[in-house]
Amino acid sequence: METEPSTFTVLDLIDLDLKEQNSLDLKCVAGRSGLGRQITVPDFNRPGLALAGFFESFAWDKLQIFGRGETAYLVKLEQENSHESVDRLFSYSIPCCIFTNSLLPSKSFLDAAESSSCPVLSTPLSSSEFSSRILRILYEIFAPKTTMHGVLVEVFGIGILLIGDSGVGKSETALELIERGHRLVADDVVEIRCVNGSVLMGQGANKMIGHHMEIRGLGIINITHLFGVGAIRDKKQVQLVCQLEDWNPEKVYDRIGMDELTCEILGVKVPKLEIPVKPGRNIPIIVETAAMNERLKKMGYHSAKEFNQNIVRWLESENERTLYFSRDDY
Repeated sequence: METEPSTFTVLDLIDLDLKEQNSLDLKCVAGRSGLGRQITVPDFNRPGLALAGFFESFAWDKLQIFGRGETAYLVKLEQENSHESVDRLFSYSIPCCIFTNSLLPSKSFLDAAESSSCPVLSTPLSSSEFSSRILRILYEIFAPKTTMHGVLVEVFGIGILLIGDSGVGKSETALELIERGHRLVADDVVEIRCVNGSVLMGQGANKMIGHHMEIRGLGIINITHLFGVGAIRDKKQVQLVCQLEDWNPEKVYDRIGMDELTCEILGVKVPKLEIPVKPGRNIPIIVETAAMNERLKKMGYHSAKEFNQNIVRWLESENERTLYFSRDDY
């Protein structure tokens, strides 16, 4: 398990392929020679107190975000010809400075950034919007992650991770599910990140070969080209694990559904099902039913528990009826 990226630089942040509600729209306006500086903390700092001269507990190792207030204070310092706090700011090895609302600092600030090789970035987003986006993105990048051998599919809105020994039929099961209108997230190698400590997000480990499948006897197929873009998804939360295994006649499999197994991934326990495979069993329809049953459980309805309660009530009523008819005092 890898707990954080080996290296993540300011240049990597600018080059992130983010769209729509995740787009940061960053561009570098100064300090290009320092784009290789590493980002090591998934958080940011507003350096207002530092600009005022208070550097105690200064979070220099975080991204420094300058909004309208900080930029206005920089203008005031420029008018007063006071550069001491800015020079002291750049004496720290801060990752980069980011100006929101398409604001730009003064020339003296940019010169100081150039001389210290500190990147200065600009974005048209507001401070609040950029802050929420950058935190969400950094938390995902620095989230603990691991890779698992399996297939991740979305079935009726439920992210299902199919695992099992090589050749047991994971890819074939996923292919049939795609034919039925469900979506593929990743095949063979699934990268899983633990976001916010409790959510497991899965995606393909390599985007260049993502959404391809290996079918023995057929070879590599491109799911996007064969079934269209509606048959794929970039990432999905892992909500259920289905372990496919060869049927073992000596093993006792759960036939009622009261045994709730779990699979622990990155410290998070996920519901798990053990599905035996043998000729004649329709595994894809079993996986579909498991997805619908999992949705019912999340809505508060547990079929196996209700069945058990009905049996208990029936037995209790039968006992009462037997006791009633066996009485001699009527």
